Amino acid sequence: MLVEGLALGWILIVLGAVLLLVEVYQPGFFIAVPATVLIILGALLLLGVDIFSSPWGLIIGVLAALAAAAVTVWLYSRLTPGKEPPRTLSRDSLVGLEGTVVVPVDPETLAGKVRLGSMEWSARSESGRIPAGRRVIVVRSEGVHVVVKEVM
Repeated sequence: MLVEGLALGWILIVLGAVLLLVEVYQPGFFIAVPATVLIILGALLLLGVDIFSSPWGLIIGVLAALAAAAVTVWLYSRLTPGKEPPRTLSRDSLVGLEGTVVVPVDPETLAGKVRLGSMEWSARSESGRIPAGRRVIVVRSEGVHVVVKEVM
């Protein structure tokens, strides 16, 4: 069992390291926690802790995995303090947002453009022509464009 435990320990450590490398090249924190847990469990196996059949080994393994996960999440939050993940505006979340007219909008065409946050959207006005530079609010979303009215 000792040789099998050592081999499995190394396999877990290598697998965890590979997952960490994937995380480095494809950041998003989706596999950093499992990768860290695999490395910790592999290290426990190399230290001779039987995390599979011994009740104490199982308890130690679970506690170590939970601690590793908690520390990884904490460290990751320290690396990116105050940053919110980027979010994409969906058409349903546009209603009520204020923006600026970039290309004049009118009720007849979709040639107009408005900037909402950091994105530009095709737009038409609810009524009347709105020149570039004016503040507008989204009153509804229709497919891939928005309908706006000028903010007075």
